[in-house]
Amino acid sequence: MNINYSDNTVYFIAYSKLPGGVAVAKMMDLVGVGLIINYETGIIEDVSCTLLTKEAKIFLKSIIVGFNLHESDISELIDKINFRFNGLSQKAICVATKLSYERYLTWRQEKNL
Repeated sequence: MNINYSDNTVYFIAYSKLPGGVAVAKMMDLVGVGLIINYETGIIEDVSCTLLTKEAKIFLKSIIVGFNLHESDISELIDKINFRFNGLSQKAICVATKLSYERYLTWRQEKNL
């Protein structure tokens, strides 16, 4: 798949520890959530996640893509993930998403945007 992102997009990824009871934790200790954000509009244009199942990745993407970080508080997105994504890795995904968002905010401050 060849996706071309605009020059207005930036990528941030953060990781969070998976709980021990999750099957994937036997293969990897952390889950990563990466956000591709249009820094002019605040819209999350794409997302990556290190979860193993294709369905989980697609479902998480359907929840996150299109969310506007400039118009809504990150807690709204976290609440949405908590409500709709009910896998054992839910908390780790929420933490990694929030950490990616915090990295984005730090970057915006550093760039005076």
